[in-house]
Order: sequence, then C-alpha cells, then structure tokens
Amino acid sequence: MLVLSRQRDQTIMIGDNIEITVVDIRGDKVRLGITAPGEISVHRKEVYEAIKRENRAAAAVTPDDIAQVASVSTDRAEATKRG
Repeated sequence: MLVLSRQRDQTIMIGDNIEITVVDIRGDKVRLGITAPGEISVHRKEVYEAIKRENRAAAAVTPDDIAQVASVSTDRAEATKRG
C-alpha cells in the first residue's frame, strides 16, 4: 500500500485521468473530492461491497427461477393468442 501525506487543497493523481483532492480536514475526518471519467465507478467501500453482494444474489439463478419465468412467458403467450 502506498501511503501519502497531503494537506487541504492538495491533489493525488492516479494515472492520467483520476484526480483526488483533499477538500477538508475536520478532526479525524477527511473530505475528498474525486474527478474521474464517467465510465469509472467511484464508491465508498461499504457501498461497493453492498453492490457486489446484491449482484451475486441477483446472479444466483436456480432452476426453479428459470421454470417460473418460463411458466409466466408461456401463460402470457397463450393469453395473447386467445386475444
């Protein structure tokens, strides 16, 4: 892990297009401003971990889930045919 010391209004660059600026320091809290391209997601770690958990849960499709979707699709197709 690279450890850097910065003061208020000082910046750290990551690559050519990610800029992290120390915006404010109050007691034991530091406020950071992050400038990054739109295609790069920036999240606090706890939010990122929650997103990963939700994605894993959504990706955990069971055979029963597939059967339910197939059943609903079939029911809708039959209802459409009946008019």
